[in-house]
Amino acid sequence: MYGWSQALFVLVVLLVLHVPLGDYMARALDGDHHFKVERVLYRICGVAPDREQDWRHYLLALMAFSVMSIVALFGLFTFQSFLPWSLGHEGMPWELALHTAVSFTTNTSWQNYAGESTTGHLAVMAGLGVQAFASAAVGMCVGLALIRGLVRRSGAGLGNFWVDLVRSVFRVLLPLAVVFGIALIGLGVQQNLDGAQTVHTIAGGTQTLIGGPVGSWEPIKLMSGDGGGFFNTSSAHPFENPSSMSNALEILLMLLIPTAFIRTFGRLAGSLKLGWTLLSVVAILFGLLLIAGNLAQSAQTGTVAVSVGAQMEGTETRFGIPGSTLFGVAATGSADGALNSSYDSFSSLGGGVLLAAMMLGEIAPGGTGSGLYGLLMAVLVAVFLGGLMVGRTPEFMGKRIGYFEMRCVVLYALVAPTLILTFTALAVALPEGRSSMGNVGAHGLTEVLYAYTSTVNSNGSAMAGLNGNTMFYNLTMTVAMFVGRYLPIAFVLALAGRMVRQQPMAVTAGTLRTHGPNFVVLATGAALILALLNFLPALSLGVLADGLLG
Repeated sequence: MYGWSQALFVLVVLLVLHVPLGDYMARALDGDHHFKVERVLYRICGVAPDREQDWRHYLLALMAFSVMSIVALFGLFTFQSFLPWSLGHEGMPWELALHTAVSFTTNTSWQNYAGESTTGHLAVMAGLGVQAFASAAVGMCVGLALIRGLVRRSGAGLGNFWVDLVRSVFRVLLPLAVVFGIALIGLGVQQNLDGAQTVHTIAGGTQTLIGGPVGSWEPIKLMSGDGGGFFNTSSAHPFENPSSMSNALEILLMLLIPTAFIRTFGRLAGSLKLGWTLLSVVAILFGLLLIAGNLAQSAQTGTVAVSVGAQMEGTETRFGIPGSTLFGVAATGSADGALNSSYDSFSSLGGGVLLAAMMLGEIAPGGTGSGLYGLLMAVLVAVFLGGLMVGRTPEFMGKRIGYFEMRCVVLYALVAPTLILTFTALAVALPEGRSSMGNVGAHGLTEVLYAYTSTVNSNGSAMAGLNGNTMFYNLTMTVAMFVGRYLPIAFVLALAGRMVRQQPMAVTAGTLRTHGPNFVVLATGAALILALLNFLPALSLGVLADGLLG
């Protein structure tokens, strides 16, 4: 009952907060009003803030910003030893520096290194911390562009990427990070610029403790879908997550902006009913994942689990199984990738639930911005199928869903399974991939499948049985993260550019209603079928074989 009461508390607070935050984001992110400090920044950067961009120019600006971010991070990690606050850490090898730069720029934040033993304070604050804001803002920009494509009538512009980027960072992400950073520091999350300190333990021994700016990074790491940890154990470390209260707050932060962005969509679309409909789809998917995860983790299978009465291996006793399961489902469902327990120590079927949350495309509720446009892609599939059922040309928000539009949706949907299954097959087929597998058989396959699912879908969580810090995995994961992030974005923006030029169609008695219980069921079914059926053979060989036959 404690676990379900904790989940109920988090979800109720989330339901209450997402309304004012979503309404505020709709006002702050859209419109023509620029603050004076923003105009100064635009003038310095040579940006014309009132100039609209079509989808090609919007994509070009987004890619230019992202590539420059990768270059800047690569230089920071490579030459870290020459910079202040490096704490004596050497620069990363080029392949690890490239992997890490791409990882944090794409909002994946997969770390093929132990945080406290590799990066100094400057790399964390000026590199990883800044990019947590920037990469999250990029996702919000794409979400805004798609909303405008659906809402605007007979135009060509999708907004201005640079304006959307600045507003997302300074009007939404930064103020929230300050408020919740103070709250987390007040709850005991560490915040200092200390290096390693040797302390004497109660038992008479010594232990080395690492200090650092954890409290200032933690809120944006969680809200942005960044997920990278200052410490190797992420939010299982007491300096990052000291109590059950901080644990509940961190779960809330992972879900807050993606959920509020759905409210923002409903407000900008002029249809709060549609917003509540999409939120219902997300709630059903999240609820199914949470129930399945708790059932899998509560099953007492195996000698150790039966002896202690639960799946306690790799679980923090401060949070227990319910708190760890809720955190894991929230992290994989929200594209965050943080952890407060070892995901490799979840039961086979429990780990499969986390894997399924990512394979859904992380739309329950997904990442900042990316969760919304992923959800809308699934909704367009539902609209297309529903339109065919009633014998009409499918339409959504008055816009026709024709050949070109569905081609963009289908190509978007095929990117993730194609990359995940191709790289997983290469990893288990080649000696360079198999040599890093700490486990063989079904569980070893699951670990590799989990790794590429996490990187392609910009999650960043990992199972510990796979050593990713090798030339093979650093380079293949780099490609998976880059293509898995930006190719779907290109299809989303192309779709938005097509939709924004359309005149709205008249609503008739034959028009498919896109709100209400019937559409919730249709959209939920489309999301499940579209995502999970692609991976059923791989899941059968990995998770299901490990859980049912192991």
